[in-house]
Amino acid sequence: QVQLVESGGGSVEAGGSLRLSCVVSGNTVTSLSMGWFRQAPGKEREGVATTAIGEYGLTYYADSVKGRFTISKDRTKNTLSLEMNKLEPEDTAMYYCAADPGWRLTLENEPKYWGQGTKVTVSS
Repeated sequence: QVQLVESGGGSVEAGGSLRLSCVVSGNTVTSLSMGWFRQAPGKEREGVATTAIGEYGLTYYADSVKGRFTISKDRTKNTLSLEMNKLEPEDTAMYYCAADPGWRLTLENEPKYWGQGTKVTVSS
């Protein structure tokens, strides 16, 4: 069974940075399409960034995070990361790591596997 465990969330002031990590068990990150999704209270879940199956697959970023966030896989650690820079209050949300055995994962897809989430709070 695939299990995903996120970490790295916290509270930061606007303009700061955070690095989220997702540890994968039950499979390898190179055998999965993976991504990060987020959901703010009262809002629908939205895709933040995704990457296709393999180590250097096609990536997608939400327009709101392009140039600020970077998604990547680490084969050695079997993890998925999200480097977040120049954080804004609008980035405040629960961030979820997700994975799917398919070849691609877009921002609109519904992944098969989900982590429990890690909270990110950005103050003004």
